[in-house]
Amino acid sequence: MSTTEHLPRPDIASVADTLEAIETNVAAVVQGKPEVVRLALIALLAEGHLLVEDVPGVGKTLLAKALARSVDCSVSRVQFTPDLLPSDVTGVTVYSPDTGAFEFRPGPVFANIVLGDEINRAGPKTQSALLESMEERSVTIDGHTHELAQPFMVIATQNPIELEGTYPLPEAQRDRFLMRVSIGYPHQDDELSILRTHGGADRLASIRPVAEVATVVDAILAIRGVRVAEPVERYLIAVCRATRSHPEVELGASPRASLALLRAARAAAAVEGREHVTPDDVKGLAPHVLPHRLILRPDAELAGQDARAVIADVLDGLPAPTE
Repeated sequence: MSTTEHLPRPDIASVADTLEAIETNVAAVVQGKPEVVRLALIALLAEGHLLVEDVPGVGKTLLAKALARSVDCSVSRVQFTPDLLPSDVTGVTVYSPDTGAFEFRPGPVFANIVLGDEINRAGPKTQSALLESMEERSVTIDGHTHELAQPFMVIATQNPIELEGTYPLPEAQRDRFLMRVSIGYPHQDDELSILRTHGGADRLASIRPVAEVATVVDAILAIRGVRVAEPVERYLIAVCRATRSHPEVELGASPRASLALLRAARAAAAVEGREHVTPDDVKGLAPHVLPHRLILRPDAELAGQDARAVIADVLDGLPAPTE
């Protein structure tokens, strides 16, 4: 157990103030998308990773950079290409003529926040190297295990429309991401504000950190203590189990999905300044945590069915606890 586990945890009220400062800082750059900004923050606090899938030019990379710059932490960026090697991500052991020994040179994955641009352009081997690091939070090179930073979050982007020269993430690897979100086009008034804000200067360059790494780690520890009543736990499990028996689903949400939804719900409660999870936290996050983990039946895909519609159907058919 980490020594930080024995330190006193901050109260949720102070955590909420810190989270509000980060959220406000990011929203000043990523305009008109408050829900997406909040989901990214929830993913960080839930010790998860975020997959941002959308068309070019809507702010996927901007969101990742703004979140990274809002916290005084180490940040790295990897531009995924077909010729990228696993060692380009995780690091490599090289011989040093000065010392006469082999030394480990860490790759970009050894940072608090790692931005992976166009992850679906890398080959399966490189994708697997990154996703293994995400799951294990460590890297093993030449028999030596190297722990990753804390907190550690990967924000990966992918373009869903350019399929030539891409390697789509398999379902088992998409499951490693806590959430998959889509930013979408801004509202007309928000787009006008974007023109006025970003048209003359780089707003991202003016962002200053509003929280330190230690503060974020303390927040993560505090969030682990957010209470979840048994009726809410049973409701969360019922939502995940219902996906497994849905007539249009080939493979439903796994127990890992249940744990992911629980962590996200706890983080959402903390962002709101609450010390307990409500059914609305579960309902609000299920459409972002569960759809990318489902595999639909072939006939449902041919009919144009969508995993998000399945989750909406499940939530409509399950009564939420009222007490």
